[in-house]
Amino acid sequence: MTTSNHDHRPVAEVTARLDRLRRLVRVAFVIGGYPEAEFRRRESAALSYATSGIQIGIVRAEASPFVQGLTPAEVQLAAPSFIAAYREAEREGYDAVVPLGTLDLGVDGGRSVVDIPVIAPTEAMLHVGCLLGDRLGAVVYHDDLIPMLRAIVRRYGMEEKVVGWRSTGFDLPDISANATAMSEAFVQAARKLVREDGCDVILAMGVTQCPVLLDPAWVESEVGVPVVEGIGAPLHLAGMLASLSLRHSRSRWRRSSAVV
Repeated sequence: MTTSNHDHRPVAEVTARLDRLRRLVRVAFVIGGYPEAEFRRRESAALSYATSGIQIGIVRAEASPFVQGLTPAEVQLAAPSFIAAYREAEREGYDAVVPLGTLDLGVDGGRSVVDIPVIAPTEAMLHVGCLLGDRLGAVVYHDDLIPMLRAIVRRYGMEEKVVGWRSTGFDLPDISANATAMSEAFVQAARKLVREDGCDVILAMGVTQCPVLLDPAWVESEVGVPVVEGIGAPLHLAGMLASLSLRHSRSRWRRSSAVV
């Protein structure tokens, strides 16, 4: 009895797929311009999510949202720097890339200029949160940021999923110096979302609060519902997509040759 090459093809394909799943996936985390101590806090938080299958590296961008009174103008001005960082991550051989922060800086444009997954933290949090519950509650830095962050959620078509918003009352550059007060305010805000708005998942819509300064597992133990944050969730989602050899649709994000 003879055996054709065709008979062995499924075995070869399965073997190749298993090899891809077993290999170490490299995910870049893009951090903008921060004071050195603040940079190290964010770097440490990101690297803590590395596993035996996911290696995390840091790529720096020049622009930063670390300003008093952040507005959409600063967000849009930061996009070119982050898109350039995505290109740098691809040149360095990373399999996927994630920007720091729930503003999803430069993600939409980045997906048109690189061929690796560019995973948006807020978008990742929303999808992970919807797998864990039905009513999401968001805790942000300051009330002034809620309209801008709500617009980001609306852009993803998931505004109806976020049924409550609260803030801790601190502007981003002031959080580290007020870590204890912020911690108490964060837990209070999350408890109100659960008790008053019926939220069954908390989204930490500001990574400096959680997980940079607050352990999401500790917050969960305090409030009694899952807490999804914007560093670990997108990094591991990026690693999963890369390990499955999945890429963004070129039908949706046409390839651009624009120089950024």
